[in-house]
Amino acid sequence: MAWNIPYHLNIRQKIVVSLTLCLLIVGCIGWISYRHLSEIERKQHVMEIVDDLSNTILEIRRYEKNYLLYGLTADLDEQKRYLEEGLAVLAKIAPEMKSLQGAPQLGQLEQGFRTYRQSMEKMAECVRQGPHSCAQQVEDELREHGKSLVDLSLRLATFERERIIKIIAALKTQLVSSLIIFLAIGGSLIPIVARKIIRPLRVIEKTTLRIAQGDFSPVPVRDTRDETQRVVEAFNRMIAELQKRQDQLVQAKKLSSLGILTSGIAHQLNNPLNNISTSCQILLEEFGQADPAFSQKMLSNIEQEVHRARDIVRGLLEFSRVKEFALIPTSLHDVVERTVRLVSSQVPPGIELIREIPKDLVLFMDAQRIQQVFLNMIMNAVQAIDSPPGAIRITARLDEENQQAVVTIEDSGSGIEEKDLARIFDPFFTT
Repeated sequence: MAWNIPYHLNIRQKIVVSLTLCLLIVGCIGWISYRHLSEIERKQHVMEIVDDLSNTILEIRRYEKNYLLYGLTADLDEQKRYLEEGLAVLAKIAPEMKSLQGAPQLGQLEQGFRTYRQSMEKMAECVRQGPHSCAQQVEDELREHGKSLVDLSLRLATFERERIIKIIAALKTQLVSSLIIFLAIGGSLIPIVARKIIRPLRVIEKTTLRIAQGDFSPVPVRDTRDETQRVVEAFNRMIAELQKRQDQLVQAKKLSSLGILTSGIAHQLNNPLNNISTSCQILLEEFGQADPAFSQKMLSNIEQEVHRARDIVRGLLEFSRVKEFALIPTSLHDVVERTVRLVSSQVPPGIELIREIPKDLVLFMDAQRIQQVFLNMIMNAVQAIDSPPGAIRITARLDEENQQAVVTIEDSGSGIEEKDLARIFDPFFTT
């Protein structure tokens, strides 16, 4: 049976796992360090006791020497007192030393104390019985046991000091190792954070700036299977929705412009319809009696006015129709002329529309959208001229050096206020 185990972790899970590992490492290092410090504390306590034992042993040897020189009972009593004091200290610290590596040395030291006490008792018995041949042998044995006692205490002290030094060295190594581990973990987290969080955020920031400039191209989605992928996917859905809403706003703006042009279009259609009506009435009145040449002229006028009305309606339909964006070779002169015909009825008397567009200037452009631009610009220019007379000049020239066309629209109005200059390219901004 196959188990499907997911191995992709999201950012939240990665952070939780990293923090958990860090806490475990910190806990382990803290626990080991605490054990080392506790051991150092115990060994420091043992060292104090060993130093006291060393001083006690020196006092025992001192009273041993005095007793052997002068044979005073007081020196023997003091020696016995120090011996019992040393044994009592050893018995007191024996439970504490069981778990330490210096326990065998402590046992040897306790055995040395007992052996020395037996030798001292033999020596005291020999002194009480008077000079015997055994005195020298027992004295040598006593001196040897005393020297062994001193050596055992020094050996135990040296052993404990060496253990303390080793523990401190291990603690230092552990701290350095833990620092290296933390630096390694931190160093490995930096590229993860930069790649998984900071880089996607920068992409989203740049995309936001592009959207503010009107570029609605989506953000590339990386297969990271984490929160950043879901954020980018949601961001792309938002971009698509914004583009859809902007298209709707553009169409609504276009329909609003159509509403403004409706009255002018009606006026423009009224003129050819009147001419057609007048020509038809004349032909009806002269029916059968009119000169054929005159009748042909009237019919030609009717046909001309029908074509004129057709062009007006066609221009209006072309302007209002929704089309896909497409760059095709288009005569700039024709686009400007169609726009002027649409807005001519909205231009008050006294405002002259001057066009200086080369008829042979053909550019790759979307005619419908460029016509919308010209229409808005001309209407803005008309509104900027507070009181006629005035003039609106539309010029175009080919910049061969930069391979582009330069179109200029000027009016004799009051101009744009300085506070509005920074916003003139914002979508749907108007004064």
